[in-house]
Amino acid sequence: MLLAGKVRIIGGQWRSRLIQFADDTLIRPTPDRVRETLFNWLGQDLTGKTCLDLFAGSGALGFEAASRGAERVVMVEQSMKAVRNLRDSIEKLGASQVALEHASAGTFLATGAERYDIVFIDPPFKSGLLVEVLPLLPEKLKEGGVVYVESSDRLLPDNTWSIWKQSRAGHVHYGLLSLNLDG
Repeated sequence: MLLAGKVRIIGGQWRSRLIQFADDTLIRPTPDRVRETLFNWLGQDLTGKTCLDLFAGSGALGFEAASRGAERVVMVEQSMKAVRNLRDSIEKLGASQVALEHASAGTFLATGAERYDIVFIDPPFKSGLLVEVLPLLPEKLKEGGVVYVESSDRLLPDNTWSIWKQSRAGHVHYGLLSLNLDG
Protein backbone atom coordinates (compact mmCIF):
# COMPACT_ATOMS: atom_id res chain seq x y z
CA MET A 1 0.00 0.00 0.00
CA LEU A 2 1.35 3.41 -0.96
CA LEU A 3 0.56 6.43 1.18
CA ALA A 4 1.62 9.92 0.08
CA GLY A 5 5.34 10.18 0.80
CA LYS A 6 5.41 6.87 2.70
CA VAL A 7 5.98 3.23 1.84
CA ARG A 8 5.42 0.16 4.02
CA ILE A 9 8.03 -2.52 4.56
CA ILE A 10 6.21 -5.77 3.75
CA GLY A 11 8.33 -8.45 5.41
CA GLY A 12 10.98 -9.31 7.98
CA GLN A 13 11.77 -7.69 11.32
CA TRP A 14 10.40 -4.29 10.29
CA ARG A 15 7.25 -5.64 8.67
CA SER A 16 4.46 -3.03 8.51
CA ARG A 17 6.80 -0.16 9.48
CA LEU A 18 6.43 2.93 7.32
CA ILE A 19 9.37 4.77 5.83
CA GLN A 20 9.06 8.32 4.62
CA PHE A 21 10.54 9.49 1.33
CA ALA A 22 11.15 12.79 -0.42
CA ASP A 23 8.32 14.33 -2.41
CA ASP A 24 10.02 14.09 -5.79
CA THR A 25 8.52 13.04 -9.11
CA LEU A 26 11.65 10.97 -9.86
CA ILE A 27 11.12 8.83 -6.74
CA ARG A 28 8.79 5.97 -7.54
CA PRO A 29 8.88 3.31 -4.81
CA THR A 30 8.65 -0.28 -5.98
CA PRO A 31 5.00 -1.32 -5.43
CA ASP A 32 4.17 -3.85 -2.68
CA ARG A 33 3.06 -6.49 -5.18
CA VAL A 34 6.34 -6.25 -7.10
CA ARG A 35 8.45 -6.33 -3.91
CA GLU A 36 6.50 -9.35 -2.70
CA THR A 37 7.26 -11.20 -5.94
CA LEU A 38 10.92 -10.12 -5.89
CA PHE A 39 11.49 -11.35 -2.35
CA ASN A 40 9.67 -14.61 -3.11
CA TRP A 41 12.16 -15.09 -5.95
CA LEU A 42 15.13 -14.22 -3.73
CA GLY A 43 13.89 -16.23 -0.77
CA GLN A 44 12.44 -14.52 2.27
CA ASP A 45 15.60 -14.84 4.38
CA LEU A 46 18.60 -12.86 3.12
CA THR A 47 20.78 -13.63 6.16
CA GLY A 48 24.44 -13.10 5.35
CA LYS A 49 23.82 -11.43 1.98
CA THR A 50 25.36 -8.14 0.90
CA CYS A 51 23.14 -5.87 -1.17
CA LEU A 52 23.56 -2.70 -3.20
CA ASP A 53 20.53 -0.44 -3.70
CA LEU A 54 21.97 1.67 -6.51
CA PHE A 55 19.19 4.22 -7.01
CA ALA A 56 17.88 4.13 -3.45
CA GLY A 57 15.19 6.83 -3.74
CA SER A 58 12.66 5.84 -1.06
CA GLY A 59 14.90 3.03 0.19
CA ALA A 60 12.07 0.50 -0.18
CA LEU A 61 14.24 -2.22 -1.74
CA GLY A 62 17.24 -1.73 0.53
CA PHE A 63 15.19 -1.54 3.74
CA GLU A 64 13.19 -4.58 2.64
CA ALA A 65 16.46 -6.52 2.19
CA ALA A 66 17.81 -5.33 5.56
CA SER A 67 14.51 -6.21 7.23
CA ARG A 68 14.88 -9.74 5.88
CA GLY A 69 18.32 -10.25 7.41
CA ALA A 70 20.81 -8.91 4.84
CA GLU A 71 24.17 -8.54 6.58
CA ARG A 72 25.02 -5.32 4.74
CA VAL A 73 23.03 -2.99 2.50
CA VAL A 74 24.67 -0.09 0.72
CA MET A 75 22.22 2.57 -0.49
CA VAL A 76 23.43 4.99 -3.15
CA GLU A 77 21.42 8.13 -3.82
CA GLN A 78 22.27 11.34 -5.66
CA SER A 79 19.45 13.59 -4.39
CA MET A 80 20.35 15.35 -1.13
CA LYS A 81 16.68 15.60 -0.19
CA ALA A 82 16.30 11.82 -0.56
CA VAL A 83 19.56 11.24 1.34
CA ARG A 84 18.19 13.21 4.32
CA ASN A 85 15.02 11.08 4.35
CA LEU A 86 17.03 7.86 4.03
CA ARG A 87 19.29 8.94 6.90
CA ASP A 88 16.20 9.61 9.06
CA SER A 89 14.76 6.18 8.21
CA ILE A 90 18.05 4.44 9.00
CA GLU A 91 18.07 6.15 12.38
CA LYS A 92 14.39 5.46 13.17
CA LEU A 93 14.74 1.77 12.27
CA GLY A 94 18.09 1.37 14.01
CA ALA A 95 19.38 -0.06 10.73
CA SER A 96 23.07 -0.34 11.58
CA GLN A 97 23.62 -2.76 8.67
CA VAL A 98 22.63 -0.03 6.17
CA ALA A 99 25.34 2.28 4.80
CA LEU A 100 24.31 5.38 2.88
CA GLU A 101 26.38 6.94 0.08
CA HIS A 102 25.55 10.35 -1.37
CA ALA A 103 26.80 9.91 -4.95
CA SER A 104 25.68 9.27 -8.49
CA ALA A 105 25.46 5.60 -9.45
CA GLY A 106 28.24 5.97 -12.03
CA THR A 107 30.62 7.66 -9.59
CA PHE A 108 29.92 5.08 -6.91
CA LEU A 109 30.48 2.14 -9.28
CA ALA A 110 33.71 3.68 -10.62
CA THR A 111 35.21 4.12 -7.14
CA GLY A 112 33.86 1.21 -5.06
CA ALA A 113 35.61 -2.15 -4.93
CA GLU A 114 33.05 -4.08 -2.88
CA ARG A 115 31.19 -7.03 -4.42
CA TYR A 116 27.54 -7.87 -3.74
CA ASP A 117 25.20 -10.86 -3.71
CA ILE A 118 22.24 -8.75 -4.87
CA VAL A 119 22.21 -5.43 -6.72
CA PHE A 120 18.93 -3.52 -7.00
CA ILE A 121 18.66 -1.19 -10.00
CA ASP A 122 15.51 0.89 -10.18
CA PRO A 123 16.53 4.18 -11.83
CA PRO A 124 14.07 6.90 -12.78
CA PHE A 125 12.13 5.62 -15.79
CA LYS A 126 13.21 6.94 -19.21
CA SER A 127 16.45 8.33 -17.71
CA GLY A 128 18.79 6.10 -19.74
CA LEU A 129 20.63 5.22 -16.54
CA LEU A 130 19.81 1.51 -16.72
CA VAL A 131 21.81 0.98 -19.94
CA GLU A 132 24.56 3.18 -18.51
CA VAL A 133 25.13 1.19 -15.29
CA LEU A 134 24.33 -2.39 -16.36
CA PRO A 135 27.72 -2.87 -18.14
CA LEU A 136 29.52 -1.76 -14.96
CA LEU A 137 27.94 -4.44 -12.77
CA PRO A 138 29.63 -7.76 -13.67
CA GLU A 139 32.74 -6.85 -11.67
CA LYS A 140 30.56 -5.79 -8.71
CA LEU A 141 28.84 -9.17 -8.31
CA LYS A 142 29.98 -11.98 -6.08
CA GLU A 143 29.95 -15.45 -7.61
CA GLY A 144 26.30 -16.44 -8.06
CA GLY A 145 25.15 -12.85 -7.55
CA VAL A 146 22.02 -11.44 -9.18
CA VAL A 147 20.84 -8.04 -10.37
CA TYR A 148 17.24 -6.91 -9.90
CA VAL A 149 16.14 -4.55 -12.66
CA GLU A 150 13.00 -2.44 -12.81
CA SER A 151 12.06 -0.51 -15.95
CA SER A 152 9.19 0.98 -17.88
CA ASP A 153 10.37 -1.02 -20.90
CA ARG A 154 10.59 -4.76 -21.48
CA LEU A 155 13.90 -6.17 -20.24
CA LEU A 156 16.26 -6.78 -23.14
CA PRO A 157 19.76 -7.09 -21.69
CA ASP A 158 22.79 -7.81 -23.87
CA ASN A 159 24.41 -11.26 -23.98
CA THR A 160 26.41 -10.52 -20.80
CA TRP A 161 23.21 -11.30 -18.89
CA SER A 162 20.68 -14.10 -18.62
CA ILE A 163 17.16 -13.34 -17.47
CA TRP A 164 16.60 -15.65 -14.51
CA LYS A 165 13.08 -14.44 -13.66
CA GLN A 166 10.89 -11.70 -15.04
CA SER A 167 7.38 -10.34 -14.77
CA ARG A 168 5.29 -7.25 -15.29
CA ALA A 169 2.85 -5.32 -13.12
CA GLY A 170 1.01 -2.58 -14.97
CA HIS A 171 3.64 -0.39 -16.60
CA VAL A 172 6.49 -1.85 -14.55
CA HIS A 173 8.71 -4.52 -16.10
CA TYR A 174 10.99 -6.23 -13.62
CA GLY A 175 13.29 -9.19 -13.38
CA LEU A 176 16.36 -10.86 -11.96
CA LEU A 177 19.45 -11.09 -14.13
CA SER A 178 22.47 -13.28 -13.65
CA LEU A 179 25.75 -13.27 -15.52
CA ASN A 180 25.59 -15.34 -18.68
CA LEU A 181 28.25 -17.97 -18.12
CA ASP A 182 28.01 -19.12 -21.75
CA GLY A 183 28.61 -15.81 -23.33
